[in-house]
Amino acid sequence: MKKTWLAAAVAVLFTCSSASYAQWAVFDAANFSQNLLTAARELQQIDNQIQQLQNEATMLVNQGRNLTSLNYNSLSQLLTTLASTNQLIAQAQGLTFNVAQSQATFNRLYPGSYGAGTSNAQMVQDAQTRWQTSVQALQTATQMQSQAAQNLLSDQGVLSNLVTQSQGAVGALQASQATNQLLALIARQAIQAQQLTVSQNRATALDEARAAADEAQAEQVRSRFIGNGPQYTPQSVNFYGN
Repeated sequence: MKKTWLAAAVAVLFTCSSASYAQWAVFDAANFSQNLLTAARELQQIDNQIQQLQNEATMLVNQGRNLTSLNYNSLSQLLTTLASTNQLIAQAQGLTFNVAQSQATFNRLYPGSYGAGTSNAQMVQDAQTRWQTSVQALQTATQMQSQAAQNLLSDQGVLSNLVTQSQGAVGALQASQATNQLLALIARQAIQAQQLTVSQNRATALDEARAAADEAQAEQVRSRFIGNGPQYTPQSVNFYGN
């Protein structure tokens, strides 16, 4: 009986030992560590891909901003301001700004000399026309100066708006468009300055030409007064018969 129980105990012990050995043999620590590292690497790759997608989304948003157009256009206002000075030039009276017409009128009104066949009435009429032309040129120059002063107020508003738009630009396109409009404002002011110079120099030139023509006219009048005969010789006059 004792031998039977001993055999049974040995059999149970052997069975438990075999089961325990089988359980330790199934768990592979090295393989588990490798799988854990692999999972960590895959998780890192997924995180990198997410970061890359976020960067691409940010890039697309920035590209969209760079393609956003500026919601402000000052061109029409600049052209209107420029048209005001152009109109003064077009309405200028007296000697026209047309090259061919002005040359013909200038040669007639501002001769280098007057011939003997020119009547006194014609010379007087030319002198009056020259005076009127000089006055009209000065009037045009004064009007241009007044209009330029008014345009400065308009330019200040345009400049302020453009600087605000430029500083608030959300992308490269808006900044570039704001810069282009600022350059257009500078160009308009440069054209206006050129128009002012033209009108002022024209008034100065006509006044100098008038002085030269008047001198030529005075020379002809003096020549006619003296004449070709013997010059007048002053003599004493006795009013009381002494």
